[in-house]
Amino acid sequence: MSKTAPRVAPLQPPYPPALQDAFNRIMQGKPPLVLFRTIATSERAWTKFSAAGLLDRGPLSLRQREIIIDRVCARGACEYEWGVHVTIFAEAAQLTSAQVRATVLEGADAACWDESEKALIAAVDALHERATLSDSEFAALRLHYDEKQTLEILMLCGFYRTVTYLANGLKLPLEDDAARFPSM
Repeated sequence: MSKTAPRVAPLQPPYPPALQDAFNRIMQGKPPLVLFRTIATSERAWTKFSAAGLLDRGPLSLRQREIIIDRVCARGACEYEWGVHVTIFAEAAQLTSAQVRATVLEGADAACWDESEKALIAAVDALHERATLSDSEFAALRLHYDEKQTLEILMLCGFYRTVTYLANGLKLPLEDDAARFPSM
């Protein structure tokens, strides 16, 4: 991790049994992320945060979900969460190195995306910039995604905007093994 100290000290092991069980479920035997250990300093915050997770099998594919999350984090300058997601999910989501790079450095019209993915990225960008979608942006999204998928897209954008606020606002140190933003 980087040498920057977070603004709220994360919990250190040993963790209370119920929290250790939750960490084990989420992390599948790996040490819990600094983000999780920091949020868990408040039982209420941890309960609310962990109940709002959208990493289960929802109406979007893993690839679609990760494109959204990576773009939200990139637009919010959240290298912490972007790096965690790229490291854990990019390969399984079949994101190429050019696509991973594009989530940070290119527009929604980048040649590496198909039309449905361009619509996702354009929606993320619009929500980031204006907290809404124009009628034409919404229609472009609906050309490729049904109502349930569209709601999931909006919820993912909002949830990961919150994660971005948490990671950036708390100045969480980057995880040692997580990817870093590409440079120009």
